[in-house]
Amino acid sequence: MPKRNKQSKSTSDVNQVAYNLVQLSTQKTEIDDSPLASFILSQYMAKIGKKGGKIGGKRRLKTMTAKKRKDVARKAARARWKHQVTSRT
Repeated sequence: MPKRNKQSKSTSDVNQVAYNLVQLSTQKTEIDDSPLASFILSQYMAKIGKKGGKIGGKRRLKTMTAKKRKDVARKAARARWKHQVTSRT
């Protein structure tokens, strides 16, 4: 990310602010596009996803009512058994 110029004066013109925002957001960054960098990024995102999934399920159960948990479990059981019942006929 480019360093900010501390001496630059901020403008109150909305159009100028919008223009500067577009210029900053479309600038080329110094991110390495090599296969190794994308592999490392992929591994990092996978770790974050796993962590969030582990936390999310527990937190979801704590916030659900008993009736809601029962409804979710019933729906999951129907989905599992639906595949097995239709494959037998």
